[in-house]
Amino acid sequence: MKKQKDLPQRVVIFVICTLTAAFALVPFFFMLISSFKPGQELMRFGINLKIDTGVMNINNYRLLFTEAEGIYFRWYLNSALIAFVQTVLSIGFSSMVGYGLAVYRFRMRGLVFALVMIVMMVPVEILLLPLYKLMINLRLYNTYAGIILPYAVSPFAVFFFRQYLAGIPRDYVDAARIDGCGEFRIYGRIMLPLMTPAIGAMTILQAMGSWNAFVWPMIVTGAREMMTLPVGLQTMITPYGNNYNMLMPGAVLAVIPIAVIFLCKQSSFIDGMTIGGVKG
Repeated sequence: MKKQKDLPQRVVIFVICTLTAAFALVPFFFMLISSFKPGQELMRFGINLKIDTGVMNINNYRLLFTEAEGIYFRWYLNSALIAFVQTVLSIGFSSMVGYGLAVYRFRMRGLVFALVMIVMMVPVEILLLPLYKLMINLRLYNTYAGIILPYAVSPFAVFFFRQYLAGIPRDYVDAARIDGCGEFRIYGRIMLPLMTPAIGAMTILQAMGSWNAFVWPMIVTGAREMMTLPVGLQTMITPYGNNYNMLMPGAVLAVIPIAVIFLCKQSSFIDGMTIGGVKG
């Protein structure tokens, strides 16, 4: 009887979620259909959802493999490498800091956590000029390290891991110490497996943030072969005309890595966001 009463409510929720998902996917459908149309067609009629089999073909995707000696895939490789390294470093360091703030009791622990919160509130744009000058002084301009290192530790990830670990009983740590485990072994063998949902959620968020990063990679890189995918695609948009033949298929292919990561980690993402977001 209760299930029958809940049926209308479930139907309404399902319809709302379906409409929201469809609305969110509309821009992608625009981009996907446009990627099969010649650039001249898009300039004449604009980006639309009209499917015209007479003009649609895969020539734009072939162009990505041949145009400008494969520069697009150099941008793709740059973004993949930077996103992978930055995500691994951010998850590793941020989880360690969050673990320390949640488990250990030391003087000024509250101040350190407050500083993490303050850094979260500082707009990224304010830090761009100091970070740029620092990269110049360290001779890291136009290098992978210059793109990766300033964002190797995320204040939001530190906050998230701290909140998640604050909800895990300290009995695990105390029992491991009684058994003779060292601190690093406790972190690596006991706490990390317990943090799997949080790590899954942060992996998606950090990888997506690094993959889509635009402003900082644009500022700290100058050579065309060092550009990341968002920066490289932006160079195809000029006041004198847009290279739709490469822009649209390039943007479609750029979605694939994040979609794959989310599909692989979606259960951990949901668990991590629902559990870690309310602990502490």
